[in-house]
Amino acid sequence: MNDTRAGITEDTLTVGLDMGDVYTQVCVLDESGGVIEESRVSTTPKAFRQRFRAMPRARLVLEAGTHSPWASRLLKDLGHEVIVANPRMLRFIYGNDSKNDKADAAYLARVGRLDPGLLHPLAHRSEEGLAHRALLRSREALVGSRARLIVHARSLVKPFGARLPRCSTDAFATKVLDHVPEALRPALEPVISIISALSVQIRELDQKIEALARDTYPETALLSQVPGVGHLTALAFVLTVEDPTRFRRARSMGSYLGLRPRQDESGTMKPQLPITKASDRMLRHLLVECSQRMLTTRAADTDLRRWGLKLAERGGKAGRKRAAVAVARKLSVLLLRLWATGEVYEPLRNAKKRGELLPNPS
Repeated sequence: MNDTRAGITEDTLTVGLDMGDVYTQVCVLDESGGVIEESRVSTTPKAFRQRFRAMPRARLVLEAGTHSPWASRLLKDLGHEVIVANPRMLRFIYGNDSKNDKADAAYLARVGRLDPGLLHPLAHRSEEGLAHRALLRSREALVGSRARLIVHARSLVKPFGARLPRCSTDAFATKVLDHVPEALRPALEPVISIISALSVQIRELDQKIEALARDTYPETALLSQVPGVGHLTALAFVLTVEDPTRFRRARSMGSYLGLRPRQDESGTMKPQLPITKASDRMLRHLLVECSQRMLTTRAADTDLRRWGLKLAERGGKAGRKRAAVAVARKLSVLLLRLWATGEVYEPLRNAKKRGELLPNPS
């Protein structure tokens, strides 16, 4: 495909797209890096199709965001090379004193033209995968809303000298109403009613998620072999990773999920820093919750639990918290290996090899 009027041929164009909710700023560079067009287009599938369908095959660079999944799929279908930049690698844009849409689009185009690897390109999930992840996201939003309302209710009664009884989150709406001071009933009855409705919706979503994992993603059964890992975490893991062979080394999972400590070493200085918290926040939280359950007194005896408890013992005041993160990191590697190999999980495989079959440590 050639554009003889402009003297432009295939693969000579690099296009930076700074996507906003209403408009997308476009910056087009020629083969030598000169700006040949700066314009904007409506951020809609129809406008994108009309604008880029007639363009010769080009390299299009956009930042990962709300609109990038559909935009990247559409542009690839039109025959373009699409690079979705990792937002964490674009600190120049966020720190630029002269930040504007034109400058951002130009920056994306120039970096994409010279060395796309600097953008740490991302691969968006399929449309079906995004739809299935939406179930998990909606559940997460509902659980968060319910938790905030429960905190609100508990804090509201304290100035009246009252306390709401301890109970499970699911039972909150049915057990606390009788303990609400009469003066607060007009304020709290609507809140408690919403909490009850949220609990019903969450249970319904749990059933849908369990059915989805069982019927559409049978590989989640391999992950659920590990004590403490339920269908929710297993499905989140499968939908986030998508392909168990995408990692050259299983240990890369910790870095991918932001569970490894940040590094800022200089000479002999090696400070202990928090984890990077890169990538998917929801899956990282689910894995940490699983590891926290593994470290409780009543948890099943496994190699991973024994290792985590030993780590917690020598960690001081924050030892258990750091141990939970470390166990979550090892758990992510274990889940990837189980998925990739299809092996049957052996809870005390390492202990058997070392002859350490001891009673469950507490």
